[in-house]
Amino acid sequence: MPSRRKPQPAETPDQTPDHVDGILVQWARERPDLDASPMGVIGRLARLNRHTGRAIEAALTVTGLSPWEFDVLATLRRAGPPFALSPGALIGSLMITSGTMTNRLDHLERAGLVQRRPNPDDRRGLLVALTDDGRKRVDHAVELHVANEHRLLESLTAAEQAQLAALLRRWLRQFEPPPAGSGEDNKA
Repeated sequence: MPSRRKPQPAETPDQTPDHVDGILVQWARERPDLDASPMGVIGRLARLNRHTGRAIEAALTVTGLSPWEFDVLATLRRAGPPFALSPGALIGSLMITSGTMTNRLDHLERAGLVQRRPNPDDRRGLLVALTDDGRKRVDHAVELHVANEHRLLESLTAAEQAQLAALLRRWLRQFEPPPAGSGEDNKA
């Protein structure tokens, strides 16, 4: 049975209501029997996702990379030398289907940003590797991307950012177990 909690005041330090507060007030009026407070968190995350997604896409436009191109290239870059992964490792990291990955790799290979080559550890397998041009493009893009993310978070102090990251990490574990080798038990 849902609790009958009233909507909480705005969580912003200055207590200025936002769009989501208006939605919560409307639900409290229309359905006072429901505790709609989770909408405050989920609704704000959804709205922030739209805003940050647009800002990230706009910042990446300067590099000539789309967000999905950046994601693939950045995943290969952060893998470290030789900047190559199996298609399966890319799929797992990017949480996309194999068909989508094939299309993306075909596109990136035609653009000269990645190359497929035989996997020396698996005669039947392939590795996807950054080309020199791909590495240069992603190195430039990641610099712009990180600067943009700093700008997107500038309304939060460093301590608030750390607190938010810790809370989101804990919540994300509800959906994704810690990665293997992280030092934490993979509890199911």
